[in-house]
Amino acid sequence: MTGPFDCEIRSYRSCDASATLAVFRDAVMLTASKDYTPEQIAAWAGQDNKDLDTWDKARRARSSFVACLNGEIIGFTDVDGDGYIEMLFVAPRYGRQGVATAMLDHVERIARKSGAPTLSANVSITALRFFKHRGFIVQAVQHPTVGGVQLTNHHMTKNLR
Repeated sequence: MTGPFDCEIRSYRSCDASATLAVFRDAVMLTASKDYTPEQIAAWAGQDNKDLDTWDKARRARSSFVACLNGEIIGFTDVDGDGYIEMLFVAPRYGRQGVATAMLDHVERIARKSGAPTLSANVSITALRFFKHRGFIVQAVQHPTVGGVQLTNHHMTKNLR
């Protein structure tokens, strides 16, 4: 699958664990920092302060994909059989350049093929506008607690039928 800048979207492999964890942490600490407090960012970025084996197992347990450009992982996402997207993150220097759109298009095609009636995600304040633009509707504002700190996200869905 080819997307912006001719980036490749492929299935996640165990050798991608370190790069995807780095993308996650950078996206939270840099991109999301304009919408969350330093305390919230520290808790969120540290939520997966696990060893790479634990992170890898979590990515492999889902249908995960990475976006690559010239061999570098610049984003990752996933989708389960019910159409739930747990994670969609882009390396900050590639933000707002079509990488998230390419990945979301990819997982939407997979969800449609699997017969999922909807896509759903718990979306950060930072990603809210992007998901709305892609046809998702806010179903609920949520306040999960991560590392003892309350965050805000939005449960959003998109009808695929």
